[in-house]
Amino acid sequence: MRAAFIEQLGPPQNIHYGEVPAPVAGPTDVLVDVLAVSVNPVDTFVRSGVFRTPVPFPFVIGRDLVGRVASAGPGAAGFAEGDLVWCNSLGHGGRQGAAAEQAVVPADRLYHLPAGVDPVEAVAVVHPAGTAHLGLFTHGQLRAGETVLVGGAAGNVGSALLVLAAEAGARVVATAAARDAEYCRSLGAAEVFDYRDPELTRLVHATCPQGIDVHLDTSGANELAGTVELLAPRGRVVLLAGASSRPELPVGPLYMKDCSIRGFVISHASTAELAEAAVTVNRLLAAGRLSPRSVRRLPLSAAAEVHHRLEQGELNGRRVVLVPETPPLNPSTTER
Repeated sequence: MRAAFIEQLGPPQNIHYGEVPAPVAGPTDVLVDVLAVSVNPVDTFVRSGVFRTPVPFPFVIGRDLVGRVASAGPGAAGFAEGDLVWCNSLGHGGRQGAAAEQAVVPADRLYHLPAGVDPVEAVAVVHPAGTAHLGLFTHGQLRAGETVLVGGAAGNVGSALLVLAAEAGARVVATAAARDAEYCRSLGAAEVFDYRDPELTRLVHATCPQGIDVHLDTSGANELAGTVELLAPRGRVVLLAGASSRPELPVGPLYMKDCSIRGFVISHASTAELAEAAVTVNRLLAAGRLSPRSVRRLPLSAAAEVHHRLEQGELNGRRVVLVPETPPLNPSTTER
């Protein structure tokens, strides 16, 4: 079986493409023929060793897949050969990754793909959308009628946050580059501010005088002094990006307003939390509400190059989807 894999932690050039032993499914697992795999920043964190987790070598990289069930174990009820399925939690905690022609997925981490949804479009959004659901509801405890501020709102996770928050009945305020303002509004943002504006804090405060109930910054800047100033009483800051950021925390104003800060990564989500998020993700996929802004399809053998470009900041929010090379793909004809 061909896969993108590493034999030791380190830089992108450690990624090889070639033959590895075919995976063997256990009684509660599902063997999946992989159709498409997305590439996420967390994949680079695991590959490099920044995000420490058990890694069995040779280690197939990748978190998310959409595929077709090849076979299901006797304890994998609900899955049958030929079913279209997706997963967004491989490649962590000792689980082999998704970037291969076949993958073994525990049945409690696998979900059916709604009918009519394109596998490439779906695999590009299941990780950002799952992250958005956990950030807003599991950790942010968002309720209808509250005000949410999303920083970096035009990005992959940011755009999913806009859709999910607006769909839940929240008032959504976004910060993004000026060129992305209309895109953010089309996803549900009521107000959009240029994140470069030196008057940003004042403008948001003037627009939201009662304060922000849930604040999520996907850019990883995590500028907490201005953030805490904007929070409503009992407002919540959810940290979901910025592994190397070390902001100053204004403790006094934070606790005097009964506010809180929570950090999370989707890798630590329980199977029950992931399954709850999957219900929302599938409902919005089926309704056509979740789709990537831009997708580039490349062959699985391009994994090392894509990891390098992602770490160099060259993808500019574009989603890259890797597709097993059976039949071979011509990268020049698969971008849209």
